Amino acid sequence: MNSAATGSQVKTKHKSVSYDKYGYFFILPFFIVFAIFGAYPIYFTFRTALTDAVGWDMINNNHIIGFGNFAQFFDPSSAVYPRFWGALVNTLIIWIPNFVAQLGLALILASWFTDSRMHLKFQGGFKVMIFMPNIITAATVAMLFFSLFNYPIAPINTLMQSIGVLSSPFEFFRSTEWSRGIISFIQWWMWVGNTMIIMIAGISGINPSLFEAALVDGCSSRQTFWKITLPLIKPILVYNLVTSLVGGLTMFDIPQLMTQGNPNNTTDTVVRFIYNQGFTGSFNFNTASAASMILFVIIIIGSIIIKWVLSDHDDKPAKAKKGV
Repeated sequence: MNSAATGSQVKTKHKSVSYDKYGYFFILPFFIVFAIFGAYPIYFTFRTALTDAVGWDMINNNHIIGFGNFAQFFDPSSAVYPRFWGALVNTLIIWIPNFVAQLGLALILASWFTDSRMHLKFQGGFKVMIFMPNIITAATVAMLFFSLFNYPIAPINTLMQSIGVLSSPFEFFRSTEWSRGIISFIQWWMWVGNTMIIMIAGISGINPSLFEAALVDGCSSRQTFWKITLPLIKPILVYNLVTSLVGGLTMFDIPQLMTQGNPNNTTDTVVRFIYNQGFTGSFNFNTASAASMILFVIIIIGSIIIKWVLSDHDDKPAKAKKGV
């Protein structure tokens, strides 16, 4: 042994164990499911949009014809041009009012339920009642509201006649404004609770010390909301906006079950147009697929715009020059 050593030193080498690889096994099921039910259907839809596939034998009997199916959606003289873009306008008219009201009310309720200064009683019960419409199936909700507003004998007609608002039964579903308004209200009623719960989760994730500091500084609830809460839940707002955009532009079940696009196709949505092209009449799967891909691109562009608008655009500090 070396005499210069002050004592025997035993060096124990610990074999490092890396667990990083196991993370890939946990996320692998997601990628497998997405590849089967997400990526491949998108590819198949795009390929079908490039063919002359018509009828149920589209897999074996189709030929690539290029982008002709897409071109007809931008040709004002084609038959699908007014129907597709008209359906898109209908979808936006129904979606935008219900989403603005949905987001506004969800923010207000979330701020109330998370504000320690308000001391709201029976919070759990209110949350359950507001969220409950979201767990009811769309078919059930559609039939419920159809029964309420039906003609000539229905609860709403009977009530409005009994209080003198109407002198005779009114056909709500023959009115464009009422049909769109009822569908928009249903969408708001069903999803405001879900949006509220997500907002509450986002606000609950903010550091409580920030709210305590605002309370000590004498900030009002309104100031706290605008200066602390709203800026810090921007990621949650982006999530809600994007998911609502996807859900709104793919609206199908309520209009299909209640109005079938009537009156005069004013409640016809983009997905109803796609459904009618692909699964009724001549089964034009090529046209339906092209419309699906156009809608897919519109959603992507809309999501990018939402992300850009709500992201911070502050100028980044200039990098320090070398030698300075």
